[in-house]
Parts: sequence; C-alpha cells; structure tokens
Amino acid sequence: MAEIREIQEEIVDEFSMFEDWMQRYEYMIELGKSLEPMDEMHKTDDNIIKGCQSRVWVHANMKDDKIVFTADSDAIITKGIIAILIRAYSNQKPKAILEADTAFIDEIGLKEHLSPTRANGLVSMIKQLKNYAIAYQAKLN
Repeated sequence: MAEIREIQEEIVDEFSMFEDWMQRYEYMIELGKSLEPMDEMHKTDDNIIKGCQSRVWVHANMKDDKIVFTADSDAIITKGIIAILIRAYSNQKPKAILEADTAFIDEIGLKEHLSPTRANGLVSMIKQLKNYAIAYQAKLN
C-alpha cells in the first residue's frame, strides 16, 4: 500500500488536470460515487460527523495494524470530499495518520472553493479521522 504522502500527491496530480472548478466538482462527485458502500449497520448517530451540514458517517476498523475507514454521505459533494479523505488515510497505520499533514487539501484548492459550512465540515471530517487514529494508537501502546 502506498504511503499517505504518495496518495496525497496522486490526488493533487489528478486535480491539477482539470482547468476549472466545475470540472473538479464533477470529479469529486465521481469519486463519491466510487466510494465502497458502507454497511447500513454503521450508519448510526455514533458514526455521524458532528459539524457537517450534510449527514456524513465514518466507521473505522483495525485490520493488520492499519485503520480501514468506510464512509457515506447523503450529499454528493460531501460524499466526494470524504472519498478523497478515505483514499488518503484508509489502510494506514494510526501513527502515519496522526503524523500526516493535510496540505494536499490546500494544494488542490478544495477549502477555498467550498462554502463556509462545507469547509467546516471538511475540518470536522479530518478531525474525526485523526480521532480514530488517536484511539487505535492508544490500543496499540
């Protein structure tokens, strides 16, 4: 499995191919559609990301010392955003997730092209993924 930074660089490269933000939004929607389906039993209040305007669920599971994330959203753009984050951080060790920066989000220009409420939701999603990493890292120690 590729390291987080390598995956982030791939995402930046993919987004740089598009000339305008309408194309990037369309690509994000496609990424959201390609997200692995989330088991309905994980769509609980405990798995909802607080601070998002849309409903976004994230579930984490530990497999071979790596965190595997699944996610879903009831909004197409938001589903695309969480798909990008899942791609970057799923199947990684908790320590790697905690040490990873989120500069790639700025590099693709995502934050600046989101509404304030979606930008807040993005921050909440990242925070929740890191919180899962903190919890699983503590279990490993």
